[in-house]
Amino acid sequence: MKHTGRVVPALVVGAAVLVAMTLAFAATKAPDKEITIESKDVFKERTKAPVVFAHLKHKDVKCAQCHHEYKDGKNVWEEGQEVKKCGACHKLEDADKVFKLKTAMHNQCVECHKKMKKEKKQTGPTACTKCHPKKPGEKDDDKEEK
Repeated sequence: MKHTGRVVPALVVGAAVLVAMTLAFAATKAPDKEITIESKDVFKERTKAPVVFAHLKHKDVKCAQCHHEYKDGKNVWEEGQEVKKCGACHKLEDADKVFKLKTAMHNQCVECHKKMKKEKKQTGPTACTKCHPKKPGEKDDDKEEK
C-alpha cells in the first residue's frame, strides 16, 4: 500500500476533469427552455413586443440553419461554437451584405414557417401578433401572412 498517498489526489484531479468536461458540454448544449429575444442592443425603442422563442421545439432543425458566421460567403459556424447575439452583426439598418435585424429575423423565422406550412407540415406562426403578442387591451388587427 505504498501508493495510497497518490489515490486521493488522483481522484480529486479526476473529479475536477469530469466537472470541467460536464460544464463544457452544458455550455454548448442548446437551451431546453424558452428564450426571450429582445435585442435591446439594437432596438432602443420597441414598436412590437419581444419574441418568446421555443428553442426545444426546434430541436430537429440543424443549428447552423439559424446560427451563422459567414466568411467568404460561406457559413463556417459549427455546433458547439459560441452563439453570438443576432444584434452583434445585424443592426437597425442594412449594412453591406448584412440584413438589418428585423429583416434577418423575419427571413429566418417567418419564411421557414411559411415554407413548412406550404409543405403541409406542423409549424409555428406567421402572423405578427402570434410572435409579438399585443399588450392587454390593444386591438388585434393582425392578419396571417400568406
